[in-house]
Amino acid sequence: MTLITSPVFIPEAHLKNTGSFAALFGNDHPLSLEIGCGIGDFVVQIAARHPERNFIAIDIFNQGCRQTCSRIERSGLTNILMMRIEARYLMHEYLGKNSLQAIYINCPDPWPKKRQRKRRLLNHDFLDLSLYCLQDHGELNFCTDFVDYGESAADLLHRDTRFENFTTTPYSHDLGDYPVSKYMQRFLDLGQPIFLCRYRKKTGLKIETPNLSKGFRLRWPKEKN
Repeated sequence: MTLITSPVFIPEAHLKNTGSFAALFGNDHPLSLEIGCGIGDFVVQIAARHPERNFIAIDIFNQGCRQTCSRIERSGLTNILMMRIEARYLMHEYLGKNSLQAIYINCPDPWPKKRQRKRRLLNHDFLDLSLYCLQDHGELNFCTDFVDYGESAADLLHRDTRFENFTTTPYSHDLGDYPVSKYMQRFLDLGQPIFLCRYRKKTGLKIETPNLSKGFRLRWPKEKN
């Protein structure tokens, strides 16, 4: 595993010692999170469009984190930080209630086999956690090239009355002004549609602190005796 020494890479210990992302960024701008940033195509595009917002890009793969850091540095943008950390752990332990303006999940691992589908990120527990972290009218954006995942995610979101849809249909193949990564473009060039789900958290909801069980790729601190 390659050691990442980029100034935009934040080890968990550094976040813990600093205390907040506002302190790391040096401002209190609204915060957005991209889960599974790949090599950083998407986050650099959207951060360039929104200099008034801060972005956290996370991934669990070391090589992708390294490439994302290089891409961020080349862009010259100062409103993106990179972490190698599991999403639910970060959200539960370090972000917390009403901390995020937007969450972006682009083409996550679809775990296509039926026995693997419990490993998918998007489920009821994750929606509870997302609603806890999102501000009122905060966005949950999800896209995938995998038909079954796109349809099931759209159905899950569309049935959850705590969200309101950006559009009149559960999902859309029209990406509009949504940034397109190189990975997404590869499928579009082959004529394969991208399933895009864009939802907002409704206002006035009472969201309790979610209780998360340990799960696949979920990193929890060691319990103290």
